[in-house]
Amino acid sequence: MAQRTIRVLVGKPGLDGHDRGAKVVARALRDAGFEVIYTGLHQTPEMIVSAAIQEDVDAVGLSIMSGAHMTLMPRVVDLLQEKNAADIKVFGGGIIPEDDIVALKQRGVAEIFTPGASTQAIIEWVRANVHPRGGA
Repeated sequence: MAQRTIRVLVGKPGLDGHDRGAKVVARALRDAGFEVIYTGLHQTPEMIVSAAIQEDVDAVGLSIMSGAHMTLMPRVVDLLQEKNAADIKVFGGGIIPEDDIVALKQRGVAEIFTPGASTQAIIEWVRANVHPRGGA
Protein backbone atom coordinates (compact mmCIF):
# COMPACT_ATOMS: atom_id res chain seq x y z
CA MET A 1 0.00 0.00 0.00
CA ALA A 2 1.41 3.39 -0.98
CA GLN A 3 2.20 5.97 1.67
CA ARG A 4 0.22 9.16 1.46
CA THR A 5 1.85 12.34 0.25
CA ILE A 6 3.54 14.50 2.89
CA ARG A 7 1.31 17.44 3.82
CA VAL A 8 2.91 20.74 4.85
CA LEU A 9 1.16 23.83 6.16
CA VAL A 10 3.02 27.08 5.44
CA GLY A 11 2.06 29.84 7.85
CA LYS A 12 2.79 33.54 8.35
CA PRO A 13 2.18 34.20 12.05
CA GLY A 14 2.01 37.64 13.56
CA LEU A 15 1.97 41.06 11.98
CA ASP A 16 4.63 40.34 9.37
CA GLY A 17 3.34 41.41 5.96
CA HIS A 18 6.22 40.05 3.88
CA ASP A 19 4.93 36.88 2.26
CA ARG A 20 6.97 36.53 -0.93
CA GLY A 21 9.39 34.04 0.66
CA ALA A 22 6.56 31.97 2.14
CA LYS A 23 4.85 31.81 -1.24
CA VAL A 24 8.10 30.81 -2.98
CA VAL A 25 8.67 28.02 -0.45
CA ALA A 26 5.03 26.89 -0.66
CA ARG A 27 5.21 26.68 -4.45
CA ALA A 28 8.59 24.88 -4.39
CA LEU A 29 7.26 22.30 -1.93
CA ARG A 30 4.15 21.80 -4.05
CA ASP A 31 6.22 21.48 -7.23
CA ALA A 32 8.35 18.87 -5.43
CA GLY A 33 5.28 16.72 -4.91
CA PHE A 34 4.16 17.65 -1.41
CA GLU A 35 0.63 18.71 -0.56
CA VAL A 36 0.82 22.31 0.66
CA ILE A 37 -1.67 24.44 2.54
CA TYR A 38 -0.83 28.16 2.72
CA THR A 39 -2.69 30.01 5.47
CA GLY A 40 -1.99 33.56 4.32
CA LEU A 41 -0.86 36.61 6.24
CA HIS A 42 -1.47 37.68 9.82
CA GLN A 43 -2.31 34.32 11.36
CA THR A 44 -2.19 33.71 15.10
CA PRO A 45 -0.37 30.63 16.40
CA GLU A 46 -3.79 29.34 17.46
CA MET A 47 -5.15 29.70 13.92
CA ILE A 48 -2.11 27.97 12.44
CA VAL A 49 -2.30 25.05 14.88
CA SER A 50 -6.06 24.70 14.33
CA ALA A 51 -5.54 24.60 10.55
CA ALA A 52 -2.65 22.14 10.90
CA ILE A 53 -4.80 19.72 12.88
CA GLN A 54 -7.86 20.14 10.65
CA GLU A 55 -5.77 19.60 7.52
CA ASP A 56 -3.97 16.60 9.07
CA VAL A 57 -0.55 17.94 8.11
CA ASP A 58 2.78 16.31 8.83
CA ALA A 59 4.72 19.55 9.23
CA VAL A 60 4.24 23.26 9.77
CA GLY A 61 6.62 25.69 8.09
CA LEU A 62 6.61 29.17 9.60
CA SER A 63 7.92 32.27 7.86
CA ILE A 64 8.72 35.13 10.21
CA MET A 65 10.49 38.30 9.15
CA SER A 66 9.16 40.54 11.94
CA GLY A 67 11.61 39.56 14.68
CA ALA A 68 8.90 37.84 16.74
CA HIS A 69 10.29 34.35 16.09
CA MET A 70 11.23 33.73 19.75
CA THR A 71 7.58 34.18 20.76
CA LEU A 72 5.64 32.84 17.78
CA MET A 73 7.56 29.67 16.88
CA PRO A 74 7.66 28.24 20.44
CA ARG A 75 3.97 29.11 20.84
CA VAL A 76 3.11 26.96 17.81
CA VAL A 77 5.21 24.09 19.22
CA ASP A 78 3.53 24.44 22.63
CA LEU A 79 0.03 24.53 21.16
CA LEU A 80 0.70 21.43 19.08
CA GLN A 81 1.82 19.64 22.25
CA GLU A 82 -1.29 20.81 24.10
CA LYS A 83 -3.48 19.45 21.27
CA ASN A 84 -1.72 16.04 21.30
CA ALA A 85 -0.18 16.80 17.92
CA ALA A 86 3.48 17.07 18.92
CA ASP A 87 4.32 14.66 16.10
CA ILE A 88 3.71 17.49 13.63
CA LYS A 89 7.20 18.83 12.93
CA VAL A 90 7.69 22.59 13.05
CA PHE A 91 10.34 24.27 10.92
CA GLY A 92 10.78 27.87 9.93
CA GLY A 93 12.65 30.57 8.22
CA GLY A 94 13.40 34.23 8.42
CA ILE A 95 16.01 36.65 9.63
CA ILE A 96 16.98 34.77 12.77
CA PRO A 97 20.27 35.22 14.66
CA GLU A 98 22.39 32.10 15.25
CA ASP A 99 21.92 32.27 19.05
CA ASP A 100 18.15 32.31 18.55
CA ILE A 101 18.35 29.31 16.22
CA VAL A 102 19.98 27.28 19.00
CA ALA A 103 17.30 28.40 21.47
CA LEU A 104 14.47 27.65 19.04
CA LYS A 105 15.77 24.15 18.42
CA GLN A 106 15.95 23.61 22.19
CA ARG A 107 12.27 24.67 22.34
CA GLY A 108 11.26 22.04 19.78
CA VAL A 109 11.58 23.75 16.39
CA ALA A 110 13.06 21.06 14.14
CA GLU A 111 14.95 23.28 11.67
CA ILE A 112 15.53 26.92 10.78
CA PHE A 113 16.35 28.22 7.31
CA THR A 114 17.92 31.66 7.07
CA PRO A 115 17.98 34.05 4.10
CA GLY A 116 19.93 32.53 1.26
CA ALA A 117 18.77 28.97 1.95
CA SER A 118 17.79 27.37 -1.32
CA THR A 119 14.35 25.93 -1.89
CA GLN A 120 16.15 22.71 -2.81
CA ALA A 121 17.72 22.59 0.67
CA ILE A 122 14.26 23.01 2.23
CA ILE A 123 12.78 20.31 -0.02
CA GLU A 124 15.62 17.91 0.81
CA TRP A 125 15.21 18.57 4.54
CA VAL A 126 11.47 17.89 4.37
CA ARG A 127 12.04 14.67 2.40
CA ALA A 128 14.64 13.47 4.92
CA ASN A 129 12.90 14.54 8.14
CA VAL A 130 9.13 14.64 7.67
CA HIS A 131 7.07 11.49 7.33
CA PRO A 132 3.33 10.98 6.94
CA ARG A 133 1.73 10.80 10.38
CA GLY A 134 -0.88 8.21 9.45
CA GLY A 135 -3.69 7.50 7.06
CA ALA A 136 -3.38 5.97 3.64
